[in-house]
Amino acid sequence: MASPKIDPTLKTTAGDGDGPAYAETVMIHPRTVKGVFRNWKWAAMVVLLAVYHIAPFLRWDRGPDAPSQAILADMAGRRGYFFFLEIWPQEVYYITGLLFMAAIALFFMSSLAGRIWCGFFCFQTVYTDLFMFVERLVVGDRAKRMALDRAKWSGDKLVKKTIINAVWLVIAASCGIGFTLYFGDAPTMLRDIFAGRESTAVYGAIAVVGGGCFLLAGYAREQVCLYMCPYSRFQSAMFDEHSLIITYEEWRGEPRKPIRKGESFEGRGHCIDCRMCVAACPTGIDIRDGIQMACIGCALCIDACDTMMDKYKLPRGLVTWDSSANLEARAKGDKTRIRLIRPRTIVYMAILSAVGALMIFGLSSRKTFDINVLHERAPLFVQLSNGSIRNGYTVKILNMVRENREFELSLSGIDGASLDVVGGAASGGKATLKVDPDAVGTYNIFVTIPADKLQAKRTPLYFILRETAKGGSNRLESLFASPER
Repeated sequence: MASPKIDPTLKTTAGDGDGPAYAETVMIHPRTVKGVFRNWKWAAMVVLLAVYHIAPFLRWDRGPDAPSQAILADMAGRRGYFFFLEIWPQEVYYITGLLFMAAIALFFMSSLAGRIWCGFFCFQTVYTDLFMFVERLVVGDRAKRMALDRAKWSGDKLVKKTIINAVWLVIAASCGIGFTLYFGDAPTMLRDIFAGRESTAVYGAIAVVGGGCFLLAGYAREQVCLYMCPYSRFQSAMFDEHSLIITYEEWRGEPRKPIRKGESFEGRGHCIDCRMCVAACPTGIDIRDGIQMACIGCALCIDACDTMMDKYKLPRGLVTWDSSANLEARAKGDKTRIRLIRPRTIVYMAILSAVGALMIFGLSSRKTFDINVLHERAPLFVQLSNGSIRNGYTVKILNMVRENREFELSLSGIDGASLDVVGGAASGGKATLKVDPDAVGTYNIFVTIPADKLQAKRTPLYFILRETAKGGSNRLESLFASPER
């Protein structure tokens, strides 16, 4: 894992010509630690990977001739399915609402517990942890990995690096395959993928997603958090003095210095400058320097420090997850408290509640059918032999339920309008149209209006669609074109 280490002797002034402005990156090899937060990270990784790979195989009965996959993005059928919900293309605003809620939820989490998302739930963190676990199994812990990287290329090094990269490729391929299974029937797609029968687009998606996983989790690692992810740049805007973040109790730890066997801790700080917190950090920072952009909130430094505190029979929490307000209060000997409910979190919760309620209302009151009307442009109108004017329209009726439905189409806005349907039944100003279950019925409609009823080149014309069985209706405004009078 690489992290920028700037040599202070390098010249960095633009145009001085005495040396490069940036130093080469240095590989980071985090030390393995044990503790509460490490266990939580393992649990989060297992749960998230299980959900990601199992979810496409969940089934949901939607009736005959309907996809039975519970979570499906059916690109060919232009539908999105999430258990009992079926999202049509024109309902993409629901996706926008979910993305907005996800952003606000991230802000809310940050205001409560800092970068807990980055440290425990981000896909980059999850796969990086998994890739480093493979390294430890093949090579060993930090010292052995560092020694292997420093060693010259040999047969042993080549074998170990080959095994590591081969396992990484398998994991990355499973990541890419898991992604594609959300876009088709998962069991069928999985068989076709391994049998070589899938489309080029599917294999291309596997290569892009899997290749990204391989490069980002295997080699880029913390560089993604430092330079590619925008969240690290504005995270501090969501913190306040009561946000729970990774902190170092300087009042207790300083002055720091190494401890000798049998030496007392009187007159000195509890920090023995062992740098275990630095060795355990996946981004290579020293948390004792304070909150930093590179800190992803994984809390492994807490586990590392607590291990040393236990060794020397000192109280845990020299490095801890706490608020800056509590840190300051504890240094003064004042009472500490965790404030989860405060103006910032109330605002975030209010926004989440409002958007969530709006989406629930929209889903509960969503229309089960809709109408789209496209006015023909070539020609805009035709004047018949009796002087009447005729316009052509393409009418699309969306039947959003899985049952046959019959609709009545009528007109309003202009007196004397009559309808003609290509291949359908119409009488005067009304037409009866049938649409198959969960389908779009497309009809070519001709509207004829006497010339004496038209006073302008463009006259508003309203199409009214009513379901004959249940009586619900939709109304859509279009226009009727005629010669200039």
